[in-house]
Amino acid sequence: MNPLHSLTRAFVLASLVITASVAVHAQEIPLNSEASSEHFQTQVLAVDSTRHQVTIEGLDKRPVPFQLTDQAKALHNLKVGDKVDLRVTRSIDYVLDTDVNGAPAVSNDTWVNRASPDNLPGGEMYRTVKVTLKITRVDVTNHQVVLLHPDGTEQTVTVVDPKVQAHLKDFRAGQTVDAIHTEVLKVETSR
Repeated sequence: MNPLHSLTRAFVLASLVITASVAVHAQEIPLNSEASSEHFQTQVLAVDSTRHQVTIEGLDKRPVPFQLTDQAKALHNLKVGDKVDLRVTRSIDYVLDTDVNGAPAVSNDTWVNRASPDNLPGGEMYRTVKVTLKITRVDVTNHQVVLLHPDGTEQTVTVVDPKVQAHLKDFRAGQTVDAIHTEVLKVETSR
């Protein structure tokens, strides 16, 4: 899911709801959230500890190779035929910052929790990417907001939801919209 394209959808989707009016002082107002979760169960087809590679059976029954880092300390405990349980949770939240001092930016944060070297391999990976877009113009008459991306390009978004259109008069140039994409991958193995 591309956070920038999802942000565009957030303004255009009819489900976008603003729950509070924009206040004069700085605060964050949630605009919209999207979430999805997937669960896969498969098995290990091959293990190459020397190269830090594992091949699992894909959903279409084809082999799917994974290159691991040397930080996968429990890899030596993994065997062909072991069961692999994968859970992926993705979410994206859109937040309007009512402060007018923001700037376009992109930030990344990653956290990994690995299994002990004495256990079967597994762990969790948590990753957050925040894309901040700055509002450069608001055209209430035409229901449009112009957003400045971190790369310097501008994008005009037409707001179609009447609930959001009613609040466009409260949007100000200089405010920012944060698209916060979070992904959690949890891997467990068993025999």
